[in-house]
Amino acid sequence: MSEDVVLVTVEDGVGCLRLNRPAAANALNAHVGLALQDAVRRLSVDPDVGSVLVSGAGKRFCAGGDMAAMAGADDPAAFGRDLADNLDVAFQALASLPKPTVVVVQGAVAGAGLALMLSCDIVIAEQSTRFRAAYPSVGLTPDTGLSWLLPRAIGTVRALDLLLTNRLLTAAEARAMGLAARVVEDGHGYDIGAGIAADLAAGPTYAHGCTKTLVRSSWESDRGTHGQAESRAIHDVAGTPFARDAIARFSR
Repeated sequence: MSEDVVLVTVEDGVGCLRLNRPAAANALNAHVGLALQDAVRRLSVDPDVGSVLVSGAGKRFCAGGDMAAMAGADDPAAFGRDLADNLDVAFQALASLPKPTVVVVQGAVAGAGLALMLSCDIVIAEQSTRFRAAYPSVGLTPDTGLSWLLPRAIGTVRALDLLLTNRLLTAAEARAMGLAARVVEDGHGYDIGAGIAADLAAGPTYAHGCTKTLVRSSWESDRGTHGQAESRAIHDVAGTPFARDAIARFSR
């Protein structure tokens, strides 16, 4: 590749993963998908990484799939399917990463960019950010897991409203719906997100990873099975050095 479409650095226990196609609003193409897969694999096994911070370079977080590349393909339908499959592997890997993830969004989040955002654990949105499904405007259906992720974040009725009408959401509306955890002033999102990621990295990282796994897997479990999974998890994390030290402090 002639450019690093995804930048990866590690700073003070935080793995920083940044989309790096600002001139194209960080539109997602096959190169980005492969780079994301590689980045998530590297961060997953890096013992120095306790949390991951996802961001996008430039004025817009992510405009979704690269429609210009799709339009120029010999077979746009095949191109679209290959791209969706490629990106979905990366997004699922990010969602199942055994470390907490924070994503900072600004400017615009659309299409597959929404799926990328919802594959992260804590969403920080700058106040001027706008959110849109985008698929209706090009006559396409959701991909990269969005029709699975969105109803779980905001409910079926609201998800269908966004996916069918292409309604534009403000950051305040997105937070009220449950798409974003926090809305912050423009220009401050990255620093705030980095601070949250640093706090997570300094905390009980194994327990954080288990917690996100429990929450994300809860939709596929019945109540009894999930209760047992929680029991196993708390047994496992109680034996970690962090938990042993923290628990011991209560007896001093």
